[in-house]
Amino acid sequence: MDRDNNHIVLSGVLEDKPVPDHQVMGEMFYTCMLKVDRLSGVPDYLPLTVSERLLDAEIKPGTAISLDGQVRTYNRMVEGVGRLVVTVFVQHLEVAELTENHNQVELHGTICKQPIFRTTPFGREICDMMLAVNRSFGKSDYIPSITWGRTARHVSQLKVGCKLHIKGRLQSRQYDKQLPDGTSQKRQVYEISVFWLEDETAPVEEAEAQTVLDEAQ
Repeated sequence: MDRDNNHIVLSGVLEDKPVPDHQVMGEMFYTCMLKVDRLSGVPDYLPLTVSERLLDAEIKPGTAISLDGQVRTYNRMVEGVGRLVVTVFVQHLEVAELTENHNQVELHGTICKQPIFRTTPFGREICDMMLAVNRSFGKSDYIPSITWGRTARHVSQLKVGCKLHIKGRLQSRQYDKQLPDGTSQKRQVYEISVFWLEDETAPVEEAEAQTVLDEAQ
């Protein structure tokens, strides 16, 4: 069930050395960053969580790897404030000849916050949403997602509880967070950039009519 609801495939270059992060039932998990280039050449730097069972001596900075797994989230206290942490939980990994970069995500989930529609200073229409994706043992991952253009307009009309099937890529970006004292702080965000979406709440014939395609640039 987990894999059907939440699946990501990545290939890229390991950016740093895996470092120990936490243990579960005696099994050590490591974190590191993967550099994945977009078609435009702009890189995404994506956080990985990897079991010690999947690592070997060949895995070091500069190594090209292919992997698949799931997009996972959890809350972490930072300076007394809870923040959503997004990571790729790696389930399979191998050293690979990197002929091209892959970044493909497929999710089945439920809108858990009202989508927020906005227009950028450059006139691009964007809609942000939070998707709750179920996994085993009653847990859920809350995954930030962003839609563009006519997809954004469509999503802005959807309600909390709407079930969606989406495809896209996991991207990283920075933004300036305005602080109460008037200063700003750079923050790193990880989100799904959606290029295909289907409303699974609607009847089949409506869902087919509402399938929206909009390539995110």
